[in-house]
Amino acid sequence: MQTIRQQIMSLLKNYEMNAREISKALGIREKTVYEHLEHIRYSIKPQKKKLMIHPFHCLVCDYIFKDRKRLSRPGRCPQCKQGHIEAATFKIVNIGDIGVKA
Repeated sequence: MQTIRQQIMSLLKNYEMNAREISKALGIREKTVYEHLEHIRYSIKPQKKKLMIHPFHCLVCDYIFKDRKRLSRPGRCPQCKQGHIEAATFKIVNIGDIGVKA
């Protein structure tokens, strides 16, 4: 039997998913998913893999949270102050396959 983190890693190697989709697939809280993703981000580096993040973006003004370090969902947009934020998606990729640096 796999641990929760191993299950998340298995999902993200095959699919690009947001935290809510992961939480529904595994039956865990969305907040817990973000905690696991933080750990996974660093634990896959020695395996020559990277957690690719398609960032959050505001549905009102199209602001993109591209420089955000935290993986958790922002409360509101810093530009328009609205809370209509589209979820970030995550995928695990091999570094050699996409030609990016760790």
